Amino acid sequence: MTAEFVWPVPLDLPAFAGHFPGRPIVPGVVILDQALLYAASMAPAPSAGWQIAQAKFLVPVGPGETLHFRLERKASGAIAFQVTGQPGLVATGSLIPEAP
Repeated sequence: MTAEFVWPVPLDLPAFAGHFPGRPIVPGVVILDQALLYAASMAPAPSAGWQIAQAKFLVPVGPGETLHFRLERKASGAIAFQVTGQPGLVATGSLIPEAP
């Protein structure tokens, strides 16, 4: 199963306050959090949480950009994700649901 989600990065994202003054960028953990939220909506059963099998952040993302998340649930239950934006591929990774 594959699903796609769109997340317009808010101009007033609280994480911008300290990341970084003068040139705000979205912290990788915020992008990862969005991927986790979308993965939870795709899980066939409730999960106790998620393990991050891998995550790679390729280019910085700024305020007001639109990110496109593509998630694919694998036969193993893991969910692979790709995030693209205006500069192209932004992040990739894989998430594994923990048993409840």
